[in-house]
Amino acid sequence: MRNHVISICKGIAIILMVVGHTEGPGFLMHIVYLFHMPIFFITAGYFFSRKYLSDPWSFVVKRFKGLYVPMVKWSLFFLLIHNLMFRIGLLSEHYGNWENGVTHPYNLHTFLQRAVNIVTSMSGYDEFLAGAFWFFRALLISSILFLALYYVLDGKWRRLRGNGIVVCICLAALGFAALKIGNGLKVVNVVQGGIREAWGVFFFGVGVLYRSYEHRIKEHWAPALVYAGILCLGTALGWHGMTLSPWLQDVATLPLTGIAGFLLVHYIAKHINRHDNVIKRTLVHCGEYSLYIYVFHIISFKVVSAIKIAYYSLDWEQMGCHMVVHHNSKSDCFWFLYTLAGVALPLLWMWGYQKIVPSLKAALHRR
Repeated sequence: MRNHVISICKGIAIILMVVGHTEGPGFLMHIVYLFHMPIFFITAGYFFSRKYLSDPWSFVVKRFKGLYVPMVKWSLFFLLIHNLMFRIGLLSEHYGNWENGVTHPYNLHTFLQRAVNIVTSMSGYDEFLAGAFWFFRALLISSILFLALYYVLDGKWRRLRGNGIVVCICLAALGFAALKIGNGLKVVNVVQGGIREAWGVFFFGVGVLYRSYEHRIKEHWAPALVYAGILCLGTALGWHGMTLSPWLQDVATLPLTGIAGFLLVHYIAKHINRHDNVIKRTLVHCGEYSLYIYVFHIISFKVVSAIKIAYYSLDWEQMGCHMVVHHNSKSDCFWFLYTLAGVALPLLWMWGYQKIVPSLKAALHRR
């Protein structure tokens, strides 16, 4: 039986992820980044089962099928259409990300090297149009690492069992994060140095713990206000999310905002789940199809970019801006249209795909 509450949590999280890529108002962007990515790791950990300790290979295979395969498949797709995107004006050598980084057409050597990088390192930043794919690598590594640590610790000490092991793993992840940040260490064979994988192990463990103690956690509007207050405080004080440039204080603040954000979203999701209406069905659908929103939201932004360029009479080459057209992005309301397009268009494309492909197969079969 599907857990609609968790699906709604994922639906809210994926919408917030899209919002976070729209370069909207500063306060909104900051508060979203404090907790939206930890939710995905927590919800993944929520479904972890001890049965995988006796059959770890099935867990590894499941993770590779659900994370490595989609990441490689869609990264290679965006790699294949990279030069085409220049020809039709969706990428530019003059306009790029907000840090002034741009991309260029690829020659054969660059194309092949990037293909190798995608398959072997899962960097997640190889292609502009797949700029959020780091998540696939981080969740793959952190979930398998969590299982490996659990497997090694299980049964080693009589007093350390079940949730005690999970707590130890979470503390070890935070300890490694502190050591890494404080000493500038890098895991050299993991792209981006491994900090996001460390956070991933921690929040994956939080998801495991939450499922165990869920029945004991009272969800009420008063604690929900406290969770919201923590997020607002973190925003006001400039705390970080799962950034690539963390501070040592993040070892204390990110777990706080990540868990508070999840508990707040879970509280909202439980209320939404009580009524079978369009809001519930939409969020459940977003949660169940979050992979496709994740993959296609950036290219879907181009529709709104075309509208924004026309509205402001901008240079058409600004279609190459990544992820959105930067002009007035902090002060206008185009972030809302970007969000709408980034969520709705991938779902619309998947709906069309699921309608058209079976019909074509049926027609070919009848022939």
